Amino acid sequence: MITLLSRIFIRRELDAEQTRSAYGKLCGFVGIALNLLLFAGKFFAGLLSGSIAITADAFNNLSDAGSSVVSLVSFRISEQKPDAKHPYGHGRIEYIAGLIISAVILIMAYELIKDSVGKILHPADTEWSVTVLVILSASILVKLYMAFYNSRLGRRYNAAALRATAIDSLSDCAATTVVLLCTVLSHAFGWRIDGYAGVLVGGFILFAGIRAAKEVINPLLGEPPEQEYVDRIEKLVLSFDPAILGVHDLMVHDYGPGREVISLHAEVPAEGDILALHDIIDNLEHRLCEELGCVATIHMDPVVTSDPRVDELRYAVIGVLAEIDERISMHDFRVVFGPSHTNLIFDIVLPFDYPTSEEAIREDIDSRVKAKLGPTHFTVIQVDRTAVK
Repeated sequence: MITLLSRIFIRRELDAEQTRSAYGKLCGFVGIALNLLLFAGKFFAGLLSGSIAITADAFNNLSDAGSSVVSLVSFRISEQKPDAKHPYGHGRIEYIAGLIISAVILIMAYELIKDSVGKILHPADTEWSVTVLVILSASILVKLYMAFYNSRLGRRYNAAALRATAIDSLSDCAATTVVLLCTVLSHAFGWRIDGYAGVLVGGFILFAGIRAAKEVINPLLGEPPEQEYVDRIEKLVLSFDPAILGVHDLMVHDYGPGREVISLHAEVPAEGDILALHDIIDNLEHRLCEELGCVATIHMDPVVTSDPRVDELRYAVIGVLAEIDERISMHDFRVVFGPSHTNLIFDIVLPFDYPTSEEAIREDIDSRVKAKLGPTHFTVIQVDRTAVK
């Protein structure tokens, strides 16, 4: 259905960002319509059977319709252009929308569990009918379809609100399946388990709400980029021009899907023509913007490449770091030669959760360098931490 509606309502000439927004709004409209239909059907089935679990599941669908409204509004706001108060755009509104959806899910779970506990304490018989069976079965199929298209489009367009809706739809499938099974068992064996079914449904919904909240809270707080994205950036940088010798201090700031701000340091020959190197870096920034749809800022770091003494010391230090841990990398290597001693100045990069303290790793490197190069070689080390998943 989504594919058919997209052919009718989404124009082919839209750019990537406009297409993403159009799909988000289309999913919002479809979600509102389907959830209202499910609410009406389940509410009728709940009245017909006298089941609190079915009635609560109906109001869960009504809250889902409200969540689809929030998702729809968020896509409408996120497509607005940057302005003086929001120079990086409005993309993070989608994460806020996902958080609102999660909050609604959690509130519904709480209310459902509370009412179900009351039904456990005061059980009552429920009625059985084929109509109830058909409505619940149809609801499961509809929610499976909603989970499928929201998940697929959420991954394709990196839309947190759609992914949260997909998670919610899957939890609804599980919840309605529990209600259906308990309705059948209650009819077959006369068990008064409607309240217990409601608690199970509430548990499914509670779990979905927590999972959905976690998915949107992390980017709001600031999470590291995926390793695949980092690898893609580094590949683009290092393959752009032979004059670029290395890359480090990469940072990715997420202002919403498709609104990343990237900054990095590119190592260039210290002996090179500064104007020519600056031109290369400018062109590289434009290439990153074009291929990744981001804003890129690159700092040039000069690296001495014509002094064999510096090269020999650099490779010696690289060997020392490999002996300690192959995950440790180095950049910004400089040497200050003096009459009585030599200073080796460089930065190292440790995994964010590296167990050894920074002071201990400095002392270990310094002692190993002295053992390898001699006691007149001193290290001045700046410790950085990776910001990659």
